[in-house]
Amino acid sequence: MNTRSKIAVLAMTALSFAFSGKVTAQTMKEKTVMVGGAAMYPSKNIIENAVNSKDHKTLVAAVKAAGLVETLQGAGPFTVLAPTDAAFAKLPKGTVETLVKPENKEMLTKILTYHVLEGKYSAKDIWAAVKAGNGKSLMKTVEGEGLTFWTKGKDLYVQDAKGKSAKVTIADVNQSNGVIHVIDTVLMP
Repeated sequence: MNTRSKIAVLAMTALSFAFSGKVTAQTMKEKTVMVGGAAMYPSKNIIENAVNSKDHKTLVAAVKAAGLVETLQGAGPFTVLAPTDAAFAKLPKGTVETLVKPENKEMLTKILTYHVLEGKYSAKDIWAAVKAGNGKSLMKTVEGEGLTFWTKGKDLYVQDAKGKSAKVTIADVNQSNGVIHVIDTVLMP
């Protein structure tokens, strides 16, 4: 390699380090929320953040199996009610393994899109809707059916069509294409 080539490689390497340092400094300035032991960055999309949460491995695998990765990386905005691995563990034994099989993709997609609202709704927005609805607010999911939000004390809950409730355990995890609210139970349409 001649001297000119060595200098070019050295310059490109230096620029690469400078750029990555700038990105790191930028992401360090963002207001993050910790979910599953990982910082969730508002400048990243739903998928880019979710894959780093140790508490959402089952959800990420299900999203991949349903072919929804590209959708949740899209512009949105989306409000995602994200069940934890512990929430999936509450389902009857074998349910998750059955749902992620290719022949059950339609049902899996239906369940996952039932956890997504079109638009970005902060916890404050949902609380306001519950107050305006005299203690309850019905919100339509991407799947098409509704979820009912309600409050108890300082806690926010969501109830599915079958009457099962989930508690929002971490609210307002902002993303570049929406917001995530972590929930403790899988909801069923």
